[in-house]
Amino acid sequence: ICPYCGVGCGQLVYHRAGAVVSIEGDPESPISRGHLCPKGAASFELVTHAARATRVKYRAPRSRQWIELDLESAVDMVADRLWESRNRTFDEEHMHTTGVAHLGGATLDVEENYLIKKLWTALGAIQIENQARI
Repeated sequence: ICPYCGVGCGQLVYHRAGAVVSIEGDPESPISRGHLCPKGAASFELVTHAARATRVKYRAPRSRQWIELDLESAVDMVADRLWESRNRTFDEEHMHTTGVAHLGGATLDVEENYLIKKLWTALGAIQIENQARI
């Protein structure tokens, strides 16, 4: 499925020796019948361009320098900050927080959106949106 919008156009991704060699519209897709918009047609560049970011970069507040982080450290940093924000802003009376929110992507399917809603509701978030509705 093309990652750009909520239409869900089908794509065929061809690879050789672990490298993507071509992406084209899927003629069997009931959504797009093999057609892609200009963004979808350019998605080959999205995954193969030489300037594509492949490492996690972090810039500390007020810093002018970017540093590379390993993925595990970056995920831990996000989780710690999410949990701290949630705890700092949690309203015990109403059992929710207005300190964190979620904006989902339009290409997620019903099952993925269901799980995301369950996760963020369990964290106490009440601002849970999806790009498809905006």
